[in-house]
Amino acid sequence: MSEIDYKRRQLLVAGGLAVGACLLPGVALASPYKATSARKISLCNIHTKEDLETQYFDGQSYIKEELKRINHICRDFRRNEVANMDRRLFDAIAEIQEGLGHKGQVRIISGYRSPETNKALQKNGGVAKKSYHMKGEAIDFNLEGVPLSKVRNAALELRLGGVGYYPKSGFVHIDTGPVRRW
Repeated sequence: MSEIDYKRRQLLVAGGLAVGACLLPGVALASPYKATSARKISLCNIHTKEDLETQYFDGQSYIKEELKRINHICRDFRRNEVANMDRRLFDAIAEIQEGLGHKGQVRIISGYRSPETNKALQKNGGVAKKSYHMKGEAIDFNLEGVPLSKVRNAALELRLGGVGYYPKSGFVHIDTGPVRRW
């Protein structure tokens, strides 16, 4: 094989890996965190008044029981329905907290929303018809004692997915859909 053919093959392999990483994002690391960093989070659901302090990632893998506890606190409280939340949301929140030096609670305004709840809330306006909340891929939250604009800016820097800014309602929305902002 000539040197040109070898270099061409290397480029094709590298390009294939890059395309594969785009098509299979679940294969990539869960977040920009170091792979060996344990992740902890302290949550409070403002509607149910439940608190949860948990280490949901031990530095090597996610802890299934702790993710279940997180899913429970993020449930659709109106219907008491639990769904699997996208763990990248909590990695992002933990990273936002770390970047802002915040050690307090994450106040959950809305996590999972059942299709029935979403439809009912649509009648009052303000929620998307195909909300990522219905897939467990969105969360509305604020950080106790941190200006909302700082939370929004930190979320935008992550480029995880959607970031919505609702200063009048007191929360930031993040989701794991396409990168966009409003």
